[in-house]
Amino acid sequence: MMNFKALAVLSLVALAACQPRTAPQVGPDGQPLPVAYTIDQKEAEAIPARVLQQINGLRANIGQAPMALNPQLSAAALAHSRDMAAQNRAWHWGSDGSSPLDRARRQGYFGTVIGENISETYENDIQTLNAWMSTRDTRDVIMDPAATNLGFAWYQEPSGKIWWTLLSGS
Repeated sequence: MMNFKALAVLSLVALAACQPRTAPQVGPDGQPLPVAYTIDQKEAEAIPARVLQQINGLRANIGQAPMALNPQLSAAALAHSRDMAAQNRAWHWGSDGSSPLDRARRQGYFGTVIGENISETYENDIQTLNAWMSTRDTRDVIMDPAATNLGFAWYQEPSGKIWWTLLSGS
């Protein structure tokens, strides 16, 4: 009887191993399709500090002063992330024709706006930051020696697509 139970269990294990494994879906370029990153409440609370820490670490590596999160720039970034989603278009102009400077002023930021980085992706905050750091124009917005203020926000659609916006200022 004991051998029968052991044989039954081993048979089930062997059958389970025969289950077809699903290969990741690939796009037309042969690369795996991205898996949507979902921002829950816990992540939403952690993201701004995590991005600030990463940016300040990168800036420290080249002797730049740290940046501080600025609520007005973050509010402008959030408004633009939502607006890009509504337009279904990642670009620096608002649906009302506003520029990054216009949006910062509307939120009460009266310092100098150095630059704006945007992204339409399914990737998380750190992957998005890495993408920005790999391109000179977007890296310069983050690493500008004059930058002292950081605005960072996103909007995630129900589909999982995330619209990221980063503003730097002084």
